[in-house]
Amino acid sequence: MKTHPIAKINLGLSIISKRPDGYHNLETVFYPVRLCDTLEVKPQEERCVEGGTQACHAADPPRCQLLLSGASVEGDPQKNLVVRAYDLLAEEFRLPPITASLHKRIPVQAGMGGGSSDATAMLVTLNEMFRLGLTQQQLIERATRLGADCPFFVIGKPTYAEGIGERLMPAEVNLKGWLLAIVKPPIAISTKEAFSHVAPSTPMTNCRQVVKYAPVENWPGLLVNDFEYSVFPLYPQLERLRDLLYQQGAAYAAMSGSGSALFGLFREKTDRAPETSGASATFSQEQLRERLHSAIPTDCQLFIVSAES
Repeated sequence: MKTHPIAKINLGLSIISKRPDGYHNLETVFYPVRLCDTLEVKPQEERCVEGGTQACHAADPPRCQLLLSGASVEGDPQKNLVVRAYDLLAEEFRLPPITASLHKRIPVQAGMGGGSSDATAMLVTLNEMFRLGLTQQQLIERATRLGADCPFFVIGKPTYAEGIGERLMPAEVNLKGWLLAIVKPPIAISTKEAFSHVAPSTPMTNCRQVVKYAPVENWPGLLVNDFEYSVFPLYPQLERLRDLLYQQGAAYAAMSGSGSALFGLFREKTDRAPETSGASATFSQEQLRERLHSAIPTDCQLFIVSAES
């Protein structure tokens, strides 16, 4: 079975408080992005055992062989979150050994949830392939055990999150007619490092209300990612990249999650759109790609997709 795990950006991210268990309470809008990995899961070939051939011998422990391609992922593949997702369900269900082929396109260590999305896709795929009968809520409960932003990927639609990311509610946001440009510099920021410099506080405005009622052009100043206050002083080039997106015509630009990816929202050009400049400029995907390619540093990755969810 083949699936295409999506990425995400955060439209506002406020760190509200630190919890006794060491985690942080937050408020954010998770927004799905049409930038996808590919995960293909197949049962391993049948193995011959004494007395016959069967897919999974009772004496054998569950196994998940992970094959990686595409963007480089550091670490032992067998410690990847995708394998942990398999192991999590294997604790409850008798799963046959499988081979999972993961082709990475979502930037790693970018704050775009690629690893979490891949792991959640494994949960959903196993549930469907082997008819485990888990409901969406049951999948969300298990996804929470893998990572704070995993539950969102069970839903995959614009979602407002509270708590550590497990309390989910629909978010109303319309980005039809907008292009999303994502810039990923060669900088790796650990979540632990980002959180260690955050000063929790209650935001002046709630991001769920902002994205519902305020036009995108008014989001600067209303939508805030608290990680920018802790990460930008450590990596000033990230702030320069965000400002560069504004200079190139973005109506709104921010860092996603704990970084290091930056994104900008640009109005998409239509046949009826007038020629304009500055923050009100409109672009086709190709025009925007050419414009940003000539502006951003050559060691940065650039992705441009429709922002419509």
